[in-house]
Amino acid sequence: MSSVAIVLPLLLSAGMANAQEKPKSFKPVPVTAVKAAAAPVLDGDASDAVWKAAPVVKFDAIKGVNFKDNLGNTSGTVQAAYAGDMLYMLVTYDDPTLSVRRSPFVKQPDGAWVKLKDPDDKGGDNNKFYEDKMAAIWNIGGSIFGFNERFSCQAACHAGEPGKPYGNKYTMEEGEMGDMWHLKYVRGGAIGQIDDQYLDHTRYDPEKAKEAGRKSDAKTGGGYEDVKLVDGKPEFMSKDAKAANKGGTYWLKAEDKVAFDNSKFAAGDEIASIMVAPFTGDRGDIATGAKWANGKWTVEIARKLVTGSKTDVQFDDMAKAYGFGLGFFDNAQVRHAFIQEPLHLVFQK
Repeated sequence: MSSVAIVLPLLLSAGMANAQEKPKSFKPVPVTAVKAAAAPVLDGDASDAVWKAAPVVKFDAIKGVNFKDNLGNTSGTVQAAYAGDMLYMLVTYDDPTLSVRRSPFVKQPDGAWVKLKDPDDKGGDNNKFYEDKMAAIWNIGGSIFGFNERFSCQAACHAGEPGKPYGNKYTMEEGEMGDMWHLKYVRGGAIGQIDDQYLDHTRYDPEKAKEAGRKSDAKTGGGYEDVKLVDGKPEFMSKDAKAANKGGTYWLKAEDKVAFDNSKFAAGDEIASIMVAPFTGDRGDIATGAKWANGKWTVEIARKLVTGSKTDVQFDDMAKAYGFGLGFFDNAQVRHAFIQEPLHLVFQK
């Protein structure tokens, strides 16, 4: 039986395995997608009938940062189902805190605005003022050597490389590609979308390839962008004029932006430094309903079984197994916990 894999995009930067050490080999674990009579509602609530019928696979994820007791580990469950032309997944995992305070602007006592930064961040490694994320990487067409059978996303992680404090993510050979489903809660999850990205063999280059093999699917519109400081003040604010730490949000919806009014805010107020809008096109074809409550994330995911995009995994043969890996970020830019075992999505007839 052939298999395809999903790595943790969360996965974004690299670091599940050291570049100088051999990835550890693990036996694959099956995740069975049941045929559902009706689609689940994407609301971050696992009470849908389909989830009561789908087998529950428990997992442990290790070697991240933060999480319980700052040990960087978490545990959870994954389930899958399909209905019509759609695949659905449910992932739950433990996270003691909701993290959405992604480098906001903060008004100082003298009236100046400053963007919060992690003082220990040496470059793309923010672990203090970031957001909760989750990611998956699928092995497109089984192209990534060893990914499905033994290594999962360890096959594409390269830690300790020059230029990045945490390392890089890329495949080893030309033609090896992974489909990354990257849930960034502040930049997309809160508006019901997972960032659709992909992985190829590109090595890190400080000028030409800062993200190494991690790239984004094509889009026709939407997305997220930083809010700029203009004359020392944020260029935009939300039309409700609420500070993020006083009932507002740490993301600014593009349709809610208005010109900034400094008189609306007092010293200590925080506002979003990121503006968001749903992706359209290939990059926007994964929907989600994600909710944090009582120390746990509940994430529902929906995507068409077949998209036709060369940068997506295609679930076009229900006799196959599709391997995947999952990664989990607790207020971390790149340092994610990950499941060591390859996960194999299989379809119940």
